[in-house]
Formats: sequence, structure tokens, C-alpha cells
Amino acid sequence: MSFIEVSRAAHVRVIRLNRPERLNALSRSMVVDLRDAIVDFGVSEDRVLVITGEGRAFCAGEDLKESAEIGVPEDARFDTGDPFGLLEVPKPSIAAVNGYAFGGGFMLAADCDLRLSVPEAQFEVSEIKRWHLGGVSHGIAANLPQSATAELALGFRMEAGRLHELGFLNRVVGKDQLLPAALQMAEHLASLPPAARQNTVRFLRATRPELSPEQADFADRLRGHGADSDLIESRAAFAEKRAPIYRGWDEPDDEFDWPRLGSIGRRVSGGS
Repeated sequence: MSFIEVSRAAHVRVIRLNRPERLNALSRSMVVDLRDAIVDFGVSEDRVLVITGEGRAFCAGEDLKESAEIGVPEDARFDTGDPFGLLEVPKPSIAAVNGYAFGGGFMLAADCDLRLSVPEAQFEVSEIKRWHLGGVSHGIAANLPQSATAELALGFRMEAGRLHELGFLNRVVGKDQLLPAALQMAEHLASLPPAARQNTVRFLRATRPELSPEQADFADRLRGHGADSDLIESRAAFAEKRAPIYRGWDEPDDEFDWPRLGSIGRRVSGGS
């Protein structure tokens, strides 16, 4: 059974995540279906994509219960660093955020070219809670101030109003107006000259902030600095509705022997 619903209005494709009982959490099969739907849009004659969710959530991110059952975290189960494929499609996309946007849900919204939200929506970069390096791409790609990036990276939630003030959201509208407003924006985009529309989208994406190669290497080394068992412990604790018991590091001295920016392939003891 697919939890991805696809509809069409004029030259606009609408993808709706429809798993409301799980807050549209992304199982492996759901990510595959979502990517397939986005790829299909990319080769279709439709000009603009709108992505939204059903129920109280836009997308709650990784299906933690599935990861706990399989015993493998989400990032190890998916074969691509761009699981949705949105940035590979040279057509504009709009996120109509109807509720919670956590983890992969935040990423899905951030990957879209334009973003609308209802006032009650809440946003969270959940990686740090799941033993991932928090905010490596989310805050930077969203072009948020460093203070806001730090807040998100450290697992705090933000309301739609604040992210609108910070420029992450283009518009905040009432629930009844969310999809109509998104479709109105989509109709405008669809009316633009085709080549100019796609060229502008390509240029805007090319000017998004990115990590430098040195920063990306630093992030990769930091991701492996700690006890791998905590990856599944965070998910198992969520699934079992209990407080997690983290190990932190495999050996006590590892806490003080961490990678450092600028020392590619090396670690430094004591942070000196």
C-alpha cells in the first residue's frame, strides 16, 4: 500500500503524504514511492510541484519504529544522500506545510524552492536526538542566521511565525487557505516562460549556501566519533516509550580524542 497520493490540476502536480496515523513518518517504502513520484513529475509535462501532508503533520521524518525493528538507522538504509530527488528536477517545487515538519520532513520542505505554512506548524531538525550530527545541512542550506541554525541543530523546535520572520517561509496562511495559496503560486510559476522558469530555478539552487570541502570532511569525521550503538538505542527508546540509555563513546578516552576542522584524516587529543 502506498502512502503517497498524486493528483493534477492544470499544469500543477500535487503530491500528498497520506499516513496521518503515523504523522506521515517516512518508512523506506514511502521514501521510494515519494522519490518515484518526484521523478515521474520531472519527466512529465507538468510544470510545478506542490508537496503537502494529510492530518496534523507535513512529515515527522524517519519512521523510528521501523528503524528499531530492522536494527538499522535511516541513513544506512537509504542509498542516496538526496533521498527525495527534488534538487535533481529542474522544475519549481512548493512545500505546503500543514503541520509538524521534523527531521526528514524539515529537509523535504527545505529542498523545495518555495515554502508556505499554517501558523500552528512546528519545525524541528531532529538529527541530534537520533545520534546524528545536528544541522549540518539544514540550517546552512536554509540560509538561516547562525544563532537560528544553532538552535535548530541542538534540537529545539521553532514555530512557523519565527521561521517566517527569519525568511525560511515565504508565507504563513490559515489552514483553509494553505493549498489554495500554494496552487495560486504554482499557477503563477506555470505561466512563466518555460526556459526562463527552469533556468532561474537552476540558478537559485546553485546559489544556495553549501559546506566547503574541508567542512564536509570535518562533518563526515564527526559523524563517526562516538558509540554506534547509540544510533539504535535512540530509536529503540522511542519505539518502547522509555528514556534512552546512551553509551556516548566506546572507550572513555575517546571523548577527548576528536577530529578537528583543518586536520583532514586526523584526530586531535584534548582538543588542542
